[in-house]
Amino acid sequence: MIIRRARIEDIPAIADIQIGGWLAAYRGMINDEDLEKMKASRAERIARHSDCIQTMTYIVAENDGEIVGFSRYVDNNSFSPDFDVDCELLALYVKPDCKRQGIGKALMNYVKDEFRKQGKKRMILWCLRDNYPSRAFYEAMGGKLANQGKDFDLNGHKYPEAGFIYEL
Repeated sequence: MIIRRARIEDIPAIADIQIGGWLAAYRGMINDEDLEKMKASRAERIARHSDCIQTMTYIVAENDGEIVGFSRYVDNNSFSPDFDVDCELLALYVKPDCKRQGIGKALMNYVKDEFRKQGKKRMILWCLRDNYPSRAFYEAMGGKLANQGKDFDLNGHKYPEAGFIYEL
């Protein structure tokens, strides 16, 4: 497996992994209508990721030429200004059929190492509060539960999130 910076040609695979991840992990947590909209908005997701790749750092996990996971992060706290952090992991996704193979751990460790190289001290990430498998993973990777009061807004529906802070 190779962890590398994402390229613009990786964006369709990134969008597909994100959509597949939501459909597999969030059934029962996210309104079915919102999940169906996620599937229908593939072109919009590709466009959004194409814009974001210019201002945020994306990395991908590649296995035998196939993108099997990705992560997106920023070296500031612009998305979580109310927390004493200096960087944020915004997304960590692994193809559903590739989970439990160390891909998520490799992506997480890569991001943490990059932040350490930059002299960053505290990282935050957010996940849906009811996503207990992801919460268990984030805790196993050293995250400490920081907050359960922030909501994620999707199509006018509010979904509570849990924040995890990492001492780097």
